[in-house]
Formats: sequence, structure tokens, C-alpha cells
Amino acid sequence: MLKVSRYELILEVIKEKKNIKIEELIEKLNVSEATIRRDLTFLENSGKIRRVHGGAISIDTQEESILYKKEIYSEEKEKIGKFAASLVDRGSTIYLDAGTSVFAMIKYLAGIENIRVVTNGLSHIDELYSKKIETYLIGGKIKMLTGALVGGSAVLSIKNFNFDLAFMGANGIDINGYSTPDSEEALIKNEACTKANKTYFLCDESKLTKKSFVNFCNLEESYLITNAKEINENIKNKLKGLHIVN
Repeated sequence: MLKVSRYELILEVIKEKKNIKIEELIEKLNVSEATIRRDLTFLENSGKIRRVHGGAISIDTQEESILYKKEIYSEEKEKIGKFAASLVDRGSTIYLDAGTSVFAMIKYLAGIENIRVVTNGLSHIDELYSKKIETYLIGGKIKMLTGALVGGSAVLSIKNFNFDLAFMGANGIDINGYSTPDSEEALIKNEACTKANKTYFLCDESKLTKKSFVNFCNLEESYLITNAKEINENIKNKLKGLHIVN
């Protein structure tokens, strides 16, 4: 069983039962005790569960931490990020959202001449610096769970910029558009989309089955880059453009 599938199944079982013993998980997933203990440690460090003696209990969370997001669908995000970077021309000014799929494109931006990056992602800074990419970090309140700069001051900060392209993430996609669980993050995401000549959303297949609290961008205003093979026809028809990576 794939690692990401185990994580999802463990979370599903714990959410349903509220607590579970390690022995039950070993039997249910048919893996070793060492594997289960590693999985539980990772999920606890990601803020998804709390370890207790002999098992684990659920924690109510509305959004995954950046540690968890980087781990799941990592290969798919890598392919999406590589394709997204191929759309950037030399001399472009681009906005990079704080999402992990967007983070995956940074390594592929190295070598594109004279590009400028504006971002609200604290977790992006070291990678952008190491690639010697001219970077502007907007101001705002730090969202501890994901390392994003959000809120009204972030929106005021981003109003000073204009972008050739914006590369965005989302927690969910449905016929009504892209959504996030955080209303303060929705503000900065929406503003970034309006400041760009073209907006690309980088979303792995899991996002097309989710719907979050606040919608911040319409499908008609965006291009979607995804690895999803099956996409609702109504969503397809609304998009400005669609790129499916293998």
C-alpha cells in the first residue's frame, strides 16, 4: 500500500472511531508495527493526530500543515511544478502562491533569465535564494500552519505589484471555483489573481474531489494544471484552459 494511502486510511479510521489501538491498525492495514509507528509519528508531527499510549486519537483540523502537504502527492506535484515552470518566459514577473505544488516549480525556474518573483510563501524563500532568483516577499500576518503571509496587510502589500503570470494553489475545486478554508488567505489569493495577466492553478487530483469554506476565484478566470485524468465536464467547460500532466 502506498504511503499516502496509508495516511488517508489511518486518518479515516481515527476520525470515525475517535481513537484506535496500534494493534487494530496493524491488522487493518496489514503492515508491520514499525511502519504504523512511523506513520503515526509523521501524522502527529503534521498536526493531524495525537499519539497516546498504545495508539492515537483524532484532532479536529480544518487544514493540513505544510509538512503534511509536502509529503502527499509529492511525485504528482513535482510533475505539475515542472510543467508550470516551462510556461515562464525570460524577463517575466510572476507571483508564486504559498502552496506546496507551487513550491515544486521553483527548482525548474533556475536558469530562466531576468525573472522576478513575488510571493507570500515563507517556505519558498530559502529555495528562491539558493537559485539566485530576484524575489519580493509581501508583508502580512504569518499563518503558522502553512507559512503563508495573509490578511489585510498582505492585500495592501500586493496591490503595489503587477504580474505577467500568477501560479496559485487551492484546497478544493468545484463548479463554483477554487476554495480555501481560511478567509484571510482567500483575500490574498483573490488579489493575486486580479493582479495577473494570466492565472494558473496547480492542483493535484485530490483537490478535484474537495470543497472548502471560501471561494476566491472563478473557473472562468483561470487555467488549470493537474494530473487528474477524470475531470467533471462542467468544470472543463468553464476553464479558460486545461493542462493535464502525466
